[in-house]
Amino acid sequence: MSNMDENKILLHYYMFTIPHITVFAGAVLGILLILHVDVKKALGIFATFYGVLLIIIAALVRNQFSKLALYRISLLFFIVFTLLGVLLVIM
Repeated sequence: MSNMDENKILLHYYMFTIPHITVFAGAVLGILLILHVDVKKALGIFATFYGVLLIIIAALVRNQFSKLALYRISLLFFIVFTLLGVLLVIM
């Protein structure tokens, strides 16, 4: 399979999995806001939780797509997103 086909498969995988975890993480954020958690802390918890879920989604297909630049860039983005969430929680 060519890299172009593998990129397309990875994009389709992300298109069908990321919306589900986005809704789940958004529900957690909504609950935190309903519980009157400080907005900055709630966003930090949301970003950390969402980032960890994204990393798990990426880890599930690591063996198949780890050589693709798209996979590496997305994993880097997921890690940075998680770290920014941790930073918000700490502040």
